[in-house]
Amino acid sequence: MPRRITADEFDWSASTGPAAQLRAIAAAADEHDGVVSLNEAAQLHLKHRGLDGSTLVLDEGGFALLTGSDLDLVVAPEARSHGLGTALAREALSGVDREIDAWSHSDCGAAARIAERLGLPRERELWVMSRPLDATLPAAEPSAGYTVRTFRDGDEEGLLETNALAFSHHPEQGHMSLADFRERQSEDWFDPAGLFLAVDSEEQILGFHWTKVHREENLGEVYVVAVNPRAAGRGIGKVLTNAGLLHLRDLGLPTVILYVDGDNAPAIAVYDGAGFTRVRVEAQYRGVPALAG
Repeated sequence: MPRRITADEFDWSASTGPAAQLRAIAAAADEHDGVVSLNEAAQLHLKHRGLDGSTLVLDEGGFALLTGSDLDLVVAPEARSHGLGTALAREALSGVDREIDAWSHSDCGAAARIAERLGLPRERELWVMSRPLDATLPAAEPSAGYTVRTFRDGDEEGLLETNALAFSHHPEQGHMSLADFRERQSEDWFDPAGLFLAVDSEEQILGFHWTKVHREENLGEVYVVAVNPRAAGRGIGKVLTNAGLLHLRDLGLPTVILYVDGDNAPAIAVYDGAGFTRVRVEAQYRGVPALAG
């Protein structure tokens, strides 16, 4: 039976108990679906803040996690097609009368049906694009007026300011705080040699490309590319992107991926021109839950 887990029951590092059960369900779903079912933001929140500000409804075959306005719903492969996902979501959303966001990372029909039952319309698409890290990669050649270097201690403030300006209208990325950055910096994948900055003669950050390495999957990721709007039109984003791709290739990785909003035609055109192709679509459902019926 689905039940709500209290904050004092949940310990992300425990080898038994609710957190271990949640991780096992997510791992089984990941392996079956070929996608990460519990996204990075949710995992970092559980790891560093537990169930603070979250509601977790857990069953042997799945879980629903509501953190702020974000709903994560994961059902193990063997427990699907029996209504468990809908039941978990309904319990987690009981009494919620605000707008929530729910992602389907594999854009599957089951997720669409659950969203319809919850009264959540499809709002947004996120494209996953990929390209080989091969000899066709272009060189990274900065123009006059700035140089490209890697991250150093003390760059945090300028990086976060650039990020906020570049993603001022982005629903997730634009609100990255210093605490959020520190959490990512503490992860095993963080490498300052893979965080490229474009800086002017006064060391002001004009843009950055943060790369990420997925060791288990043996691939790289264009994690974040951001350019200060005041420095737009100078080709900085392209140079930074190329620098990061060359770095990932030099690490011996065969492939790189990135995520881009499906309605961001200018960015998609740039990535198409850089040799990326779409390999998967993730769907976001957004609205105030309608749980009657």
